[in-house]
Amino acid sequence: MTEGGGTPRFVADHMLGSLARWLRIMGYDTVYDKSLDDPGIANLARAESRFILTRDRELAKEPGALMIEADDLDLQLKAIAEKYGLKFHDDLIRCSACNGDLADLDKAQAKESVPEGAFENNDKFWKCSKCGKVYWKGTHWHGIMDRFRRLSLV
Repeated sequence: MTEGGGTPRFVADHMLGSLARWLRIMGYDTVYDKSLDDPGIANLARAESRFILTRDRELAKEPGALMIEADDLDLQLKAIAEKYGLKFHDDLIRCSACNGDLADLDKAQAKESVPEGAFENNDKFWKCSKCGKVYWKGTHWHGIMDRFRRLSLV
């Protein structure tokens, strides 16, 4: 667990699912498991050297916890980026669904897993090593990057 040196890793409480997904897209290892209670989150954070992101005042008392005050996702991202010095890392994007690592997927192998238009309009695909979800930078990618630019995260 580092602040300023190395890449921070996070565990987000059950109220921060959207934030966890966006941190994963930025390239940050972020555990989000709705089945974890507060002691489970605290134990995981200690065991795996993770910072806790929470909306819960009691959980925010844990060492390495950051209380997320804002309801707005942009404000949440900006606060965390400022606190931990986060920037978007295109080469470190993680699975937004499960936090798994993404591996390059040969275009031919992606054909059966993506819509026809996505297959025709993209040359690069990635597959999650954990859940098998296939990714590509489709039209939605422009919106993602617009958000990161607007928040000065690139």
